[in-house]
Amino acid sequence: MSETASPSSRENLLDVSGVTVTFGGIVALDGLSFAIKPGQICGLIGPNGAGKTTMFNVVSRIYQPSSGSVVFDGKDLLSVPAHEIAHLGIARTFQNLALFPTMSLLENVMVGAHSQGKIGFVRSILRIGAARENRELRDWSGDLLTQLGLGPLMFRPAMGLPFGTLKRLEIARALAARPRFLLMDEPAAGLTHAEVDELGDTVVSIREQFDLTVLLVEHHMSMVMKISDHVVAMEFGRKISEGTPSFVQNDPKVVQAYLGVDA
Repeated sequence: MSETASPSSRENLLDVSGVTVTFGGIVALDGLSFAIKPGQICGLIGPNGAGKTTMFNVVSRIYQPSSGSVVFDGKDLLSVPAHEIAHLGIARTFQNLALFPTMSLLENVMVGAHSQGKIGFVRSILRIGAARENRELRDWSGDLLTQLGLGPLMFRPAMGLPFGTLKRLEIARALAARPRFLLMDEPAAGLTHAEVDELGDTVVSIREQFDLTVLLVEHHMSMVMKISDHVVAMEFGRKISEGTPSFVQNDPKVVQAYLGVDA
């Protein structure tokens, strides 16, 4: 069987089929299809403007495609409103940090944990069960910070901390929602080479530790190829290659898309 063949949909956590997104006369995604198995790290690569972040925004329910389907764990994801995806087990980090700078690291992570709160709005207002739940969320958030090497900083405000530290903080906040599927939008942007290597190790570690499936958009090809199980390459909103990292890396269509020359 070809390396680019899609596995059976019953084996997939995410199935993207024929997704097209247009903005006026601009086609951002053009019939994109790919699938991710449970437990995989899938790298989504392509030059600037290839449509990678647009695909993220479809899965995050920020954009509604004009055609196609997205199925997550057997459920039609396009029928789910954006505020409900966390309850399905989907979380996301952002290319531009979306943290609260004056809040402590612990408080920032607790914001992510509150999406899994169970006491409900009315009981929260009446403080029924709120104290116990807050303690549980606080303990869980503190454990996450410790596991990501941020325990000694948990009571420090986010403001003024190194960029690499803030990237790990955002990962901790995403994990606080206890996701099964984590979308990571250019997590290595702005990091040093040493920090990129450390981040790659972190992504592999949290995949194992938290039983995650990861969809990763990233321009650092060395990191993508090192940690991904599966890679999807895009250009102008279309898929041009799919398969193992070695297969995609050596595909002439991918070489041409990045270098602008025939391989």
